[in-house]
Amino acid sequence: MNLNDRQRRFLFGGLVVLLAAIGLYLTFAAPEDDEGRRQARPSSTPSAGPTGPASPPPGIQNPVNPNDFDIYRLLPFSREEFATAADLAQRFVAAYGTYRFDEPPETYATRLSGFVTDDLRVQLARDAATPGLLEERRRDQVVAQGSASLDQVRNIENNSIIFVVTGTQRVSEGDAESSDRKRYAVTVARDGGSLKIYSFQPADVGQAGDTG
Repeated sequence: MNLNDRQRRFLFGGLVVLLAAIGLYLTFAAPEDDEGRRQARPSSTPSAGPTGPASPPPGIQNPVNPNDFDIYRLLPFSREEFATAADLAQRFVAAYGTYRFDEPPETYATRLSGFVTDDLRVQLARDAATPGLLEERRRDQVVAQGSASLDQVRNIENNSIIFVVTGTQRVSEGDAESSDRKRYAVTVARDGGSLKIYSFQPADVGQAGDTG
């Protein structure tokens, strides 16, 4: 189609106006679209989680410090009583495993009497005087030397502590020598104003008597 000069000027002017309108639209619409996309896009930065308390919660003045924590203030026995009870259990087991064929049973029972309660002393004296046992030791000339070591604390009650103690015996029968090891559950209890051995038995049987 052939256009004259006037028609060409109108067409050119219309194209200029159209292009200007498109340019204005792109200029103002693009930022709005970008802003919408930014709002719709989830944030890649993780939110900070809740933090722990910077100080102990109300009602607790100081946290427990393992460097100066005193467990004995929570126990029914002081440090000194605990050490005395442990030493008593160990020395008793050593004395219990020490005897000679040529000593009277009364001597053996008297040696143990300083460790134990009156009831247990009577029982030990009766066991030591068993006729068959005495005859066997005299016949074989048995000499036993006991020693002991503490293994663990099995239980703590208000008035008693149960220790597991290993007793070792070095036994000679004439010219023959042997050794034997046994583990005992030994209960140390308050007896008046002192600590005494209340009961004992082989450790694998269970706990010794409960005096709590």
